[in-house]
Amino acid sequence: MAKKDTPAAKKEEAVKNNWSLLAGKELDAALAFSDGYIDFLNQGKTEREAARFIERAARQTGFKPLSELKSAAPGAKILLSHKGKAVALAVLGKNPLTAGMNLVASHIDAPRLDLKGNPLYEDEELALLKTHYYGGIKKYQWVTIPLALHGVVAKKDGSLVEITIGEKPGDPVFTISDLLPHLAQDQMAKTMAKGIEGEDLNVLFASRPLPKAEGPAVKAHALELLQREYGIGEEDFTSAELEIVPAFPARHVGFDRSMVGGYGQDDRVCAWTSLQAILEVKKPAKTALCVFVDKEEIGSAGNTGLQSLLLENLTAQLLRFTGSTDYYDVRQALTNSCALSADVNSAVDTNYPSVFEKRNNSFLNRGMALTKYTGSRGKSGASDANPEFIATLRKLFDDAGVRWQVGELGKVDIGGGGTVAQYIAYFGLEVVDCGVPVMSMHAPFEVTAKSDIYMTYKAYKAFLQNYTGNASRN
Repeated sequence: MAKKDTPAAKKEEAVKNNWSLLAGKELDAALAFSDGYIDFLNQGKTEREAARFIERAARQTGFKPLSELKSAAPGAKILLSHKGKAVALAVLGKNPLTAGMNLVASHIDAPRLDLKGNPLYEDEELALLKTHYYGGIKKYQWVTIPLALHGVVAKKDGSLVEITIGEKPGDPVFTISDLLPHLAQDQMAKTMAKGIEGEDLNVLFASRPLPKAEGPAVKAHALELLQREYGIGEEDFTSAELEIVPAFPARHVGFDRSMVGGYGQDDRVCAWTSLQAILEVKKPAKTALCVFVDKEEIGSAGNTGLQSLLLENLTAQLLRFTGSTDYYDVRQALTNSCALSADVNSAVDTNYPSVFEKRNNSFLNRGMALTKYTGSRGKSGASDANPEFIATLRKLFDDAGVRWQVGELGKVDIGGGGTVAQYIAYFGLEVVDCGVPVMSMHAPFEVTAKSDIYMTYKAYKAFLQNYTGNASRN
């Protein structure tokens, strides 16, 4: 009798929901695992905050910067930080680095609104802030919701001022206004893409004038408060990195509390799960490396994104620490590595079935999404993983009890998207996308399933700790 016709196989095929297979301690673990994740989402709403959270968690579990380590023995836990917006965690393996590493790469930036370099202005006795949206957003989703201001201001004297307004109880919040329905006839006749324009995303900042002020009095009062509270003036906005993000916290979703809702889950859900995985890795055969990077939402550009020499430089640092200064060794270490591009995929939304191809798209509560290729339409911009590599992962995940599913981003001609996989593949190593399915991706409030989060953590841990295959064919 063929395996697929056995009673056990038929039962397994009928059971699609993760919760039907979880029981006992593992069920409790799956539910509890997301409590810490919700805390991470609330503490890490910007890439700087997420990086700081990751570094703190790593130090608490024994990771140390290279400068504080004296031994390159297997099991050494290494922390590398880059410009406060990218982090790498490595656990040295028993095999030499030139034999390759097990790499998991996620990104910690998320779609948002950035303040422009000269943002503050007054109009009709209201002070507002000009913004420039970052990443792919539906602009209409960002109006009439409570917003917070996070970021840093670098002053000419070299000091750095951190600002977070809108998160603590009693903090003021900000918002972007919208037309009332009674006067929105022309606006509502536009397409959704044009109903709110980018230059309309102006944040309501203040409305109280400064007594006896010359010129715009509300703006003057706002500047006085900024000087009093943070010691910054209007010219300091030029050298600031200030981000507008949703002010509401991440929450449990569903009457059964089986889901997580919150801002920035693309891709901090994969950052969290890979972080928890590497914190538990002990003396692997191959060096385990997790990188948490910036700028993915705008094409991985810049010196904190993976289109830079970041990954190559990290590898060179690790090799130098282990005693090698040969540039050829850098190439060998990368080429012989295998990687998981830890990024989310879109979960099928039953409210909008026409854009999904259900045989090949991922669903909530059916496990981690394994995505062979991303890209748009004819796989443009894709890294199409080799089947030999995927076969080794199938066995690894199945042996580890990981529930996984195939994933693709909607119907072929509807749209598409890219990940960091194509930039990792540049070095010649094996890489495939896998991560948590997300509903309402890129919205201010995204939704994930706790069972998928837990299964993704299990997959990353199995890969970092136990993967020894190298599917490359020389």
